[in-house]
Amino acid sequence: QVQLMESGGGLVQPGGSLRLSCVASGSIFHIVSLGWYRRAPGDQRELVATINAGHATDYADSVKGRFTISRDNARNTLYLQMNSLKAEDTAVYYCTGRIYTTPRQLDDYWGQGTQVTVSS
Repeated sequence: QVQLMESGGGLVQPGGSLRLSCVASGSIFHIVSLGWYRRAPGDQRELVATINAGHATDYADSVKGRFTISRDNARNTLYLQMNSLKAEDTAVYYCTGRIYTTPRQLDDYWGQGTQVTVSS
């Protein structure tokens, strides 16, 4: 099994910054891709950013130029640097990973989420 554990959420003023982290642990053979999603109250879950094994990235239009996703393969850790935060970025942020636990077993895993609140 694989566990994803997020950290780094909290309360920040508009215009501020936060850095989220997600550590993957357990029976990891190979991590194909990692990503961040978020869900605001009353909204559906939306993709924020993804990064693959080759470090190619993709972002939602709403966060381009403000958020940066990165990964440390040696530490199985995913990051999301969030700058110029807006009230509309308030949401629970979830880490997700597409991970092989054996050479043939590929599954998607999710963390429990970390709350980000942008408010003055």
